[in-house]
Amino acid sequence: MKLATGQTTPASKAEPVSRRNRFAIRTFQFCLVLLFLSVGILVLGRWYGATLSNGGHTASNQLREIVIRNNVLTVPENTIRFRSARRDGVTLRLDLYLTWPELEGYTLHRRADFNHEDGSRNIVFLTFEEQTMSRDMSDRLEPVYRQVIEKRSIAGPGDIRFHRFKKDSGYAGEVLAIAQATTPMPPFVARCLTGAAAREALAPCERDINVGNRLSMTYRFPASLLGQWKMLDEAIKRKVSRFLNAPH
Repeated sequence: MKLATGQTTPASKAEPVSRRNRFAIRTFQFCLVLLFLSVGILVLGRWYGATLSNGGHTASNQLREIVIRNNVLTVPENTIRFRSARRDGVTLRLDLYLTWPELEGYTLHRRADFNHEDGSRNIVFLTFEEQTMSRDMSDRLEPVYRQVIEKRSIAGPGDIRFHRFKKDSGYAGEVLAIAQATTPMPPFVARCLTGAAAREALAPCERDINVGNRLSMTYRFPASLLGQWKMLDEAIKRKVSRFLNAPH
């Protein structure tokens, strides 16, 4: 509004200044939002890139307490196979994976082994579940497996004897590996895939053992370790014992 003399009122002078201030504030706010978005994208990108490079593995050694039935297993996160299971709590099943011969979890140094690069077979897989049978694999040899395997056997590494399963046994494509341990220890007994299935599998042999309080532990391993069956079995049992009795 102009006066009769042609001068501008103070209110009319303040109006463009106020608009400039609001524009400056909005510009600053916009730049601030862009800054936060840029930082967020950078952090997310680094996290996602690390996740991709680890291939779902983790190098974290944080201990987790996992309860199955009346058993508490204390295990590092980097030994837990699946990301969703890397937390404390109660579960029906726990899957672990460990390097051989160290029986340790994932590290960047052993990334190639965990990703099975160049066909490497240096990982042992462990599964803990509530026991469903009173006998483990060694104790099932005489009352169960002897009834469904052929008597004739084939010599294998480390005093292992391979027995084919009978056609109607329900174990098509598998053989039973048996090694007589020193008395009074029970025999070593494992089932192994054969043929193309064995060549494609990362761990074609498996053996189950009863541990803890009515807990069954099945471990799967490469067939190349059959010749070291005694060392393998004893090392796995020691490791499992530590998982079950680790100090809290």
